[in-house]
Amino acid sequence: MGDSAADERGWEEYFAFDEPYANQGDAIERAIEAGQARGYLAMEGPCGTGKTMAALTAGAHLLDAGHYERIVVVTPVKQQLQQFVTDLRAMNAGLDEPLRGISLVGKRDLCPYGREGIFPEDGSVHDRCEDLRENTARLVEAEGDGTDHAPASAAIEAELGDDEQWWDPQIASDLAAAARPDARDQQRLGEGTLGTAGADSPYRPSQPAAPEEIAESDDPPLYCPFEADWYARNTGSPIDFGVGEHSVVTAEEYLPASVEYGTCPHRAMSVLLEAADVVIGNYNHLFDPQTRPLLASILDEDTFVVVDEAHRLEERVRDLLSDRVGRQTLTQASNDLNFLLQRARQSDDHRQQVEEVLAAREVPLAAVEQAQQFYDDVLDWLDDRVRSYLDGEFEGWRTDPDQLPQRDHEIPLRDPETVEQDVLTEWAEREGYDGGLWRSLPKIGAAVEEAIDTLGLARTPVCAAVGTIAGQWWERDHAGFLREIELEHAPADERHVDADYEVAYTAGLLCYNCMPSTALRNVFDDLGGGVLMSATLEPLDVFQHVSGLSFLRDGGPDRDPRFVKAATYRLTFPADNRASYLVDCRPFTARNRGDPESMRPLGEAWNPTRDEYAHALRALARSPGNVLVAMPNYREAAWAGAYLDDAVDKPVLVDESSSNDATNRLKQRFYDGPGKVLVTSARGTLTEGVDYDGEKLSTCAVVGIPLVNIGSPRVRGVKRAYGDAFGDDVAFEYALTVPAVRRARQAIGRVIRGAEEVGVRAFVGRRYCPEARHSVYEFLPENEREEFTQLTPEFLADQLDRFWDRP
Repeated sequence: MGDSAADERGWEEYFAFDEPYANQGDAIERAIEAGQARGYLAMEGPCGTGKTMAALTAGAHLLDAGHYERIVVVTPVKQQLQQFVTDLRAMNAGLDEPLRGISLVGKRDLCPYGREGIFPEDGSVHDRCEDLRENTARLVEAEGDGTDHAPASAAIEAELGDDEQWWDPQIASDLAAAARPDARDQQRLGEGTLGTAGADSPYRPSQPAAPEEIAESDDPPLYCPFEADWYARNTGSPIDFGVGEHSVVTAEEYLPASVEYGTCPHRAMSVLLEAADVVIGNYNHLFDPQTRPLLASILDEDTFVVVDEAHRLEERVRDLLSDRVGRQTLTQASNDLNFLLQRARQSDDHRQQVEEVLAAREVPLAAVEQAQQFYDDVLDWLDDRVRSYLDGEFEGWRTDPDQLPQRDHEIPLRDPETVEQDVLTEWAEREGYDGGLWRSLPKIGAAVEEAIDTLGLARTPVCAAVGTIAGQWWERDHAGFLREIELEHAPADERHVDADYEVAYTAGLLCYNCMPSTALRNVFDDLGGGVLMSATLEPLDVFQHVSGLSFLRDGGPDRDPRFVKAATYRLTFPADNRASYLVDCRPFTARNRGDPESMRPLGEAWNPTRDEYAHALRALARSPGNVLVAMPNYREAAWAGAYLDDAVDKPVLVDESSSNDATNRLKQRFYDGPGKVLVTSARGTLTEGVDYDGEKLSTCAVVGIPLVNIGSPRVRGVKRAYGDAFGDDVAFEYALTVPAVRRARQAIGRVIRGAEEVGVRAFVGRRYCPEARHSVYEFLPENEREEFTQLTPEFLADQLDRFWDRP
C-alpha cells in the first residue's frame, strides 16, 4: 500500500460514511499532517464535528501508509469509549482488511472469582488476584537447575523475554484439570461449575488448592485455574478478534468466551492488545504508573495516540500522579515489618532463616528494625499533628467529637505559596531519619514481603508499596508537589474506636502533584504523535502549555522541536435554532451574594445581588421544556432550587452530592414526563459528559464562574507551581480561571446536540461580559463570542419569549 498524501483525500476509504460533516474532512487532514510530521494536533471541535471518526480515520490512514503500527485511544468517559468502538466497527464494515480493535477494562471487572464474590471481603480483587498469580507461577515452574525461575511479581514477569519459558505447560494443564468438578457429580456443563457474565467455566465454584503431588506440600496453596490454563496454552489466548463484531472485541465478547475456555479473561485481553491495530482504553492505561505497565510494550514511537476529552487532562492526571497512604495502611506496613521481626526473635533458627532471605536482597535485619521504628514514630507524629489541628479549629472536640464538621479537611505541611521543605520531613531529619533511610524503604519493604512469602507465612503485606510512596515523598521536589495530611470524613463504629478524631475521620498522608505537565510531556514525547481533542480546549495556547505540548514544540539544547499545531472549529448546527445570552448581573461572588442560609425567607427581599439573579433564574426556568441551572456549588443549588420551587409552575429537582445510582435516578426523573427544572452544581456530574439529546434539555444556564475553592491549600499550591512554570501574571488564569470557563462551556454544550434541536444557552454573571472587571470573555473562542448577546436581567424574559414564540 502506498503513502497517499492527505490533500489527495487518500483517507476516504477508511471513512465510514458517505460524506464528512462540515469541518470533519479538514480535521482528518490536519490530524494526518500532524501524524506524518511525528507531532501533535490539539483540536477543539464541538458536538457535530465528528471528532471520533475523524481521529480514527486519520489514524487508519497513517497505519496504512506505514507511519505507525498501532493506534491507542484513551478517554475518561465510558460513553465515549463505546462511541470509539461503534465508529471503529462502522469503519471496519467497509474494509476488506479490517483493523483489529480491542476495548480494555480493569482486572476487577474481568476476574471470575472477584465478579462472583468468591474472594474474602478483607482484601481487594486486585491484591487477591496478584497473590493467586504468584502462587500459580511457582506451581507451574519447570524443573531445571534448581534455581527459582518463577517471577515473584507481575513487574518481574513483564521483564522476562518471550524466549525465557520457565514454566511447564503440562504442569499447568494438570493444575487446570484438577480444578474441574468430578464428572460423576456433573450431569451437564454449568452444574457445579463457576459461571459469570452469562458463561459457564469448566471449574468448581470454590477456589482450588493445589494437589499435593504438584505442590509437594502438606499445606498446598490456593491457585487460579484460569491462570494455569493460560500457562498451559504457553501464555496464548484461545480466542481471537473474530469473536467481536467486525473484528473489534470488547469485554462483552472476550470475558464470556475466555470463561468458557477456562482461561483468564485479563490474560486473554493482554494477549489480544499486543496484536491489535487499535487499542481503546481510559486515561489510567496511558497515564497511571500502576496501570500503564499493561500497555508498556506498545507505547513507543510507533504508536499514534488519540486523547479524547482532553480538557480533563490536568485534573485527571494530577490525581493519578498524586500518592496517598492512609493511617491504617501505614499501621499495616509497620505491622508487616514487626511480624517478620517477631518471627526472627522466636529462635536462633528462625533468625537465621529470616536473615538469609533478607541477605539475598542485601537488607540487614537491623534495617528492618529501624524502618519499623520509623513507621511507628511517623504514626505518632501524624496523630499528634491531627489533634493539634483540630484543637486549633474546634475547641472542645476531645470531649464532644460530635461537634466535628461532616466534611473533609486538608492540613498542609508547608506554606502552599512558598517552596520549602515540609514539616514531616523536617521532623524526621531532626529525629535522625535522614534521606538514606527514606530511600531504603522501598528496598526494605520488598525484602520483607519476599521473606514473608518465602518462609510461607500467612500474611498479605503492604510494606513494599508503602515503602515506595515513602521514598517518593523524600525524593520529589517541593515546587511541583505539596505534602499534606488528609482528613476524610468517615464516621466510625464507636464500639471499635476510642473517643478520638478517628470517630469522625480517617487520616492519611498525601503527596499532591501540582504540576502534571512535566509527566504529560514525557508521555507524549515517548510516542510517535497524535491528536488531543475536546469540545472545550480553548484557549489553545494555554492548553498547549499545561499539557506539555509547548515544551515539545519549542525544543531545547538537547532535543529537536516537534510539530505541534492547533485547530478550533465552530458549531455547525443551524444558528437560528439557538439563542445565546450573556446576562449582565453583578458578579456572583461570596462577598456579593452573602451566605444563602442566612438570607431572609422566601417572599421577602434578598440582598441586591440575589435579587438580580433571582430575576434572571426565574425568567430562564420558565422557558418551555427541561431547564438545567448550574450554580457554583451545591449550597447555592439548594438556595436556587428552593426559590424556583416557589417561583415557577413546573417541578423543580435539586441535585446534591450523592452516589452514581442516586444521580442516575434523578436524571431519569428529569427526562420523564413534562418539562422540569433541574438545579445542580456546575462542578457536579450532570453538567459534563451527559448527552441530553432530543428533547431532554431545552435551556441551560450557568451562574457565576465555577471556580474551585481558591482557599484550598492544594489550589494555592497549584497556583504557585503554575506561577513558577508559566509566570506569576498568568498563574491564576492557567490554574483556575481557564478550567472553570471550560467547565461552564461544557455545561451549556449539553443543550444543542443535533441539527434539529432548539435551545437556549446562558452565562449569567458580569464576568462573562466584555470589558468587565476580571472578565473571562477572552477565554471564550472568538467564533463563540459572536453568538452571544449581552443583556441585563430585566430584558431577559422578553428575549426568551421572542425566541420561543418564533413561527
